[in-house]
Amino acid sequence: MKLVKKIFIISFLLLLLIYVTNITQIPEKIVLLDGENLELPIALGLKLSRPEESESILTSTSVQNEVTKIKNSKYQLKLFGRIPLKDISVNVIPKTYVVPLGNIVGLKLYTNGVLVVGMSEIEGIDKIKYKPYENTGIEEGDMIVKLNNEVVTCTADLLEKVSISNGNEIQVDYVRDGQVNKTTIKAIKATDQNYKLGLWVRDAAAGVGTASFYDPVTKTFAALGHGILDVDTDELLNISKGEFITTKIVSITKGEKGNPGKIQGSIDNQINVGNVYKNTNFGVYGKVTNISALNIDTKNALEVASRDEIKQGSAKILCTLQNNQIKEYDVQIQKIYKDNNDNNKSMLIKVTDKELKEKTGGIIQGMSGSPIIQNGKIVGALTHVLVNNPEMGYGVFADLMLKQARQIY
Repeated sequence: MKLVKKIFIISFLLLLLIYVTNITQIPEKIVLLDGENLELPIALGLKLSRPEESESILTSTSVQNEVTKIKNSKYQLKLFGRIPLKDISVNVIPKTYVVPLGNIVGLKLYTNGVLVVGMSEIEGIDKIKYKPYENTGIEEGDMIVKLNNEVVTCTADLLEKVSISNGNEIQVDYVRDGQVNKTTIKAIKATDQNYKLGLWVRDAAAGVGTASFYDPVTKTFAALGHGILDVDTDELLNISKGEFITTKIVSITKGEKGNPGKIQGSIDNQINVGNVYKNTNFGVYGKVTNISALNIDTKNALEVASRDEIKQGSAKILCTLQNNQIKEYDVQIQKIYKDNNDNNKSMLIKVTDKELKEKTGGIIQGMSGSPIIQNGKIVGALTHVLVNNPEMGYGVFADLMLKQARQIY
């Protein structure tokens, strides 16, 4: 009898896990291209319906991907068609034309709070070495967002708040894995007469990459095809704002097997193009405020291809390698991972252009974001190079990038 009871409890917990997993995996906002199917993992007893309708439009009798065509609307996920669990907003993007770019650009990103990137002992005015951060719970990779309930906006702001603490206990709010934690810390007066916490922090990051496209309808841009990671934590940088600026190419290092090449650019004294609002796994996105800075001509707009239209075979990429001139180069789309929505490795790309291979060895850092064109449509953008074969790399689907861009509209 006890065994039966245990089996029942385990079965119940497994069923509960399936339900919780299904519910948490379904986002509250979904963006689709016109004609694209809505694919959701729906478990037994879960139903998706419009609040004003009594009949569900999506049901399932087993754990699988169900598909249905939908329109712009609000939907509700219900248990057994009666108990509301989650509201879902679905937005369908009609046939869309964007301007493929290929410009080398600079990106300056600013974080929410300050990022802890290191720790070190402090020699106090009494010549004793202290570790104020010890036993506080603060670790490298944490984001300090408040001191004494006041928002920390940048490194200078943190230094000022620590300075006026006069060595008194400071309440610290810091974020780790999306969770806000609280602790206290006391600053030590160092030999240079300044109060210090022993924490090395940073509030900004900068990089060079390639702009992918400009959306004339929303005046948004997409760049890189992948996110900017923090160099110290290797995590996606959580930003509060950013700047999109022009860049001057300083040098190009050719890629070789085991040694990726790169485009070295200067972002000093360059022109502001717009503002960055999102740093995602599928690229960096924002609004263009100075269209002339990139010589964008909306007459050059191309349709965003659906995944069904992408074929293995010849394609072109657009990128800038010298004199701020955008050029076309030949590539081959060798594999297409049509059902991949989880990461930015949607297509396997091989560089076939002789001139490009002579200049760069293939795909190098800084070319990420180069738009991929096939049959007169934009199908995606370069994202990664294979370290052991610089002629090979990955591209991300254009529809994934467009959806990200439209979410800031």
